[in-house]
Amino acid sequence: MLTVRYFAGARAAAGGISSEAVEAGTLEELTQSLANRHGERLAIVMKAASFLVDGLTCHDRAAALPADATIDVLPPFAGG
Repeated sequence: MLTVRYFAGARAAAGGISSEAVEAGTLEELTQSLANRHGERLAIVMKAASFLVDGLTCHDRAAALPADATIDVLPPFAGG
């Protein structure tokens, strides 16, 4: 079971929740599962989001996720 934590616009797109448990083997499976659960708004945010897997950036959406990992969903941030 993975723990998904939402930040900024991702939290708003997920209905205001800050975290939830999800079963998935890859980031691609995770994003599809979350889009099915929360709808198109979150799906759009996740297309542009960065992901941290146990604190490390992960760009490969097909890579296997470790069991019991924490996944942070970080939408693009404005400002400098």
